[in-house]
Amino acid sequence: MRPEPESRSLVIAPQWIGDAVMTEPLLRRLHARGERLTVGALPSVAPVYRAMPQVQEVIEFPFAHGGLQFKARRALSKQLHGHFDTAYVLPNSLKSALLPFLASIPKRVGYLGEARVGLLTHRLKNPKNRPPMVTFYSALSGDKQGLESDRPQLQMPPEQIDAAWRAHGLQAGGYFVFAPGAEYGPAKRWPASHFAELAKSVASPVVLLGSAKEAPLCHEIAAAAGAGRCFDLSGKTSLADAFALIAGAKAVVSNDSGLMHVAAAFGVPQVALFGSSSPLHTPPLNDRAQVIWLKQDVAYQPPLECSPCFERECPLGHTRCLYDITPEAVLAALRDPSLAAT
Repeated sequence: MRPEPESRSLVIAPQWIGDAVMTEPLLRRLHARGERLTVGALPSVAPVYRAMPQVQEVIEFPFAHGGLQFKARRALSKQLHGHFDTAYVLPNSLKSALLPFLASIPKRVGYLGEARVGLLTHRLKNPKNRPPMVTFYSALSGDKQGLESDRPQLQMPPEQIDAAWRAHGLQAGGYFVFAPGAEYGPAKRWPASHFAELAKSVASPVVLLGSAKEAPLCHEIAAAAGAGRCFDLSGKTSLADAFALIAGAKAVVSNDSGLMHVAAAFGVPQVALFGSSSPLHTPPLNDRAQVIWLKQDVAYQPPLECSPCFERECPLGHTRCLYDITPEAVLAALRDPSLAAT
């Protein structure tokens, strides 16, 4: 008997780093049942999928954030026509479902979203109470067992990790990574002054990672921490190099951000700081993670009735949920035996 032909699947990726990381368990499930995976992603998240060994190919989409960009999608659809049996559309937008439809991919799977009933052949209803994001994405596989136990995993060649820390005069496991940014807004960012105080308190050098937009924030932290305490690499590394530096770190301290999920997927010791958002929805799925969220601290008074608000800026103007997390509390979490970070 001839072997069954390999199923060819196109995965349309989300546009945010954290969301992209949380799709890994879905791709692992698809790969395990014999699907050959190609991921279509914006250049800003493509490195996430290159750190997933189950992905055979990554196509970088020539699209910008926002706008339908119909001509560009139609042109790319002609190149993809006839190459795939199934498409998994992970974002909920109309434009994300348009490319598989135009490419005439026979089976198109996704959640019901904005006016795209006719674009998808297999449609899942959006749950009323949205589950954790890993479960939400993994359900697109059609499997019903064990979704809650899935944890994202990223991998990089050891030589790539070694090259990254050597390039900056660092020693593997001999530095901390601080990721003080959060793309969503200031209501998710621990104060720069707190990061600086923490940098003064740890025993090893600190690497500051962030995008070019976050460079002023990182510069402020480095200046306040004092000469020689921080290697400010904000805006100076590729995303792949940032991943390698995280994978080689002694521990990572971050807000609820994409790099928080990257650290979790590499299994690096980490302390994750939550304020306006909730670790009940997007936790770092890592046995070596410590989460600090004052909402859950019964000793913290007065209670944070306003958290989580999920706003970009604090509606009340005080951002107590993050400002009142002290550098001493984070240092104590770093020294927890389960992290073995200091």
